[in-house]
Amino acid sequence: MSNYNLILASASPRRKELLQQVGAAFEVCPSQGEETITTQDPAQAVMELSRQKAAEVAKRLGNPPAQDSPKPHPCRHGGRDNRGTIVLGADTLVAFAGKILGKPKGQEEAKSMLRMLSGNTHSVFTGVTLCINREGQEDVQSFYEETEVTLYPMTERQIAGYVATGEPMDKAGSYGIQGRFAVHIQGIRGDYNNVVGLPVARIYQELMKSGIEIL
Repeated sequence: MSNYNLILASASPRRKELLQQVGAAFEVCPSQGEETITTQDPAQAVMELSRQKAAEVAKRLGNPPAQDSPKPHPCRHGGRDNRGTIVLGADTLVAFAGKILGKPKGQEEAKSMLRMLSGNTHSVFTGVTLCINREGQEDVQSFYEETEVTLYPMTERQIAGYVATGEPMDKAGSYGIQGRFAVHIQGIRGDYNNVVGLPVARIYQELMKSGIEIL
């Protein structure tokens, strides 16, 4: 059994599936705060966003509800055992030609992003923050993973058809590598799971360096 309780500070079904795939036991507690970036450097931006997500959830977990509160404490995890807690925050962005591409705000923006990426190589950055708490001692670790993705050229018809499926609307860069868009991927250099949304191998290795087992 893991010597830590793992909390995923994300509602992303893809991140949840990746943790389940490797056999990690965890709970989901999505962050509820407003996230902002103060840099246009994609690596720094994703780490900044991941820190904000993890910190917001870690703060909620550490604050008990008021005694007269009519509602249960959201994502309350403490008190069930004497294990430590890891809050895992993550954020993914696409970068191309010096521009950060997040989730599209509508179909036209999704089409514009895909036109930009068509036939080119771009980078996918995922930032990860681990808020580790054991016996009142907190350690915060942040890092990022970068994967290069090359797309085949796409026609206007292909772009419009893909956007019409609705699949790109909640994904950075307007595509999901694990979905229908797979037919447009010419190649990748780096961690495939990083493009899906969570570099699980890197996370596991970083935690092992700290003597933490999550499987």
